[in-house]
Amino acid sequence: MKQMLMNLLKEENGQGMAEYGLILALIAVVCVGALTTLGNGLTAKFTDVNAKLTPAATP
Repeated sequence: MKQMLMNLLKEENGQGMAEYGLILALIAVVCVGALTTLGNGLTAKFTDVNAKLTPAATP
């Protein structure tokens, strides 16, 4: 049992996966932040374009 615990503590296979997980989490946070920041501006632009196109499409 002691040998099994020592082997478990010496293994580093999970370390790489944890690092990839942290990098993926950081990328997700950056994407959410960028979309939140840019999302309001894009919504305003699409609303403006829609407001200008609606009268043009009406005969």
